Amino acid sequence: MPVTPVLTGRWNTPRSWTLATYERTDGYRALRRALEMSPDEIIGIVKDSGLRGRGGAGFPTGMKWSFIPQGDGKPHYLVINADEGEPGTCKDAPLMMADPHSLVEGIIIASYAVRANHAFIYLRGELVHCGRRLRAAVAEAYRAGYLGRDILGSGFDLDLVVHSGAGAYICGEETALLDSLEGCRGQPRLRPPFPATHGLYSSPTVVNNVETIASVPYIIRHGVEWFRSMGRERSPGPKIYSLSGHVTRPGQYEAPMGTTLAELLEMAGGIRGGRRLKAWTPGGSSTPMLTADHLDVPLDFEGVAEAGSLLGTAAIMIMDETVDMLKVVRRLTQFYAHESCGKCTPCREGTTWMVQILTRLERGAGDAEDVDTLVDVCDNIFGRAFCALADGATSPIVSGIKFFRDEFISSTTAAASGGSASAGHNATGSAATDSAATASVAGKPDALAGAH
Repeated sequence: MPVTPVLTGRWNTPRSWTLATYERTDGYRALRRALEMSPDEIIGIVKDSGLRGRGGAGFPTGMKWSFIPQGDGKPHYLVINADEGEPGTCKDAPLMMADPHSLVEGIIIASYAVRANHAFIYLRGELVHCGRRLRAAVAEAYRAGYLGRDILGSGFDLDLVVHSGAGAYICGEETALLDSLEGCRGQPRLRPPFPATHGLYSSPTVVNNVETIASVPYIIRHGVEWFRSMGRERSPGPKIYSLSGHVTRPGQYEAPMGTTLAELLEMAGGIRGGRRLKAWTPGGSSTPMLTADHLDVPLDFEGVAEAGSLLGTAAIMIMDETVDMLKVVRRLTQFYAHESCGKCTPCREGTTWMVQILTRLERGAGDAEDVDTLVDVCDNIFGRAFCALADGATSPIVSGIKFFRDEFISSTTAAASGGSASAGHNATGSAATDSAATASVAGKPDALAGAH
């Protein structure tokens, strides 16, 4: 299918990360146009464009901006969630590496729209090189007059700070991110109140994803109709899809929202080694897995939801027919158990017990009741925690058992027929001291090229 790169358009340009290259390729033109508008005009344009958050939730961006109270006498803040820690997710890092000024320009426009004079980029701590690129881009923008006092003679002031986190997955949750940014331990807050009124330093705050904000300059420059000409009616615009795992050419593939996995696989050369597709995640490891029966599902928020999963960050992890699904689910559950902040009981205790049961099953020491117990534990965790980490932790288990129950049962069958079954599989069994329960398996994707 023909694809015209938008967000990835500069990625293959020599020295694409520099201000000189960005200005030569129409960079900061949208900012000049935006500063001639009123803040409310910009919010209206973003609303009309239908831009939805690219960080996972898919909330309408313009609507989120409009929630910020005006005339309240408090400082307003814009915070960019660049804490890209979801296993399989790897779209924001190359964007910040190859085209950091598109993010900076989007931040300035968004800050002007929500009347914020301070903005922050909360960057995942492991992305050291991204941090260097971003800080260099911010310094260039200050020198050129795009940041600081009286930007381009408009009277608008903005300071932008790049803040590196410490590698905690939980800080990808927006309220935990805000606590961390304030210098506290990163843990989710009880809501309400919401960040729109009580965010950073208890002031009105907008939290947006990198890809979301990087899309804003293109909308301002090219207009609402141009943006809505791509994608589907309720989920318009271009999207970066990250393909990793058992695919011939892993990488970032920009395509209109609603593109199917079948189309993306055609661009990526198909399943590696000519094997068959077995399972895949549409939006990272915290989204329910799908199978080869879902190849033609439109990859937008509505299409994936109708198929029983979530688009999330469009981090598509491909698994072929050779994959042991029980092992995959156990490794992913270990990750969530390790990354749980421990604030709420369902997540802290539930993820640990799920690892123990899965480990027992993988060793062939479980029984059929363990599979039902896993589903029951997931039912008791889902929707009962402070944040979505616990819900995400249940997704690999529930979807894995839904589509591949025979693989979970087969381990118990082997044990019943004379395998190394061990006595006492209850909650006080020896698996409780299994060091695997505390291992961190982050499921890092391959190093990816910026393919279109």
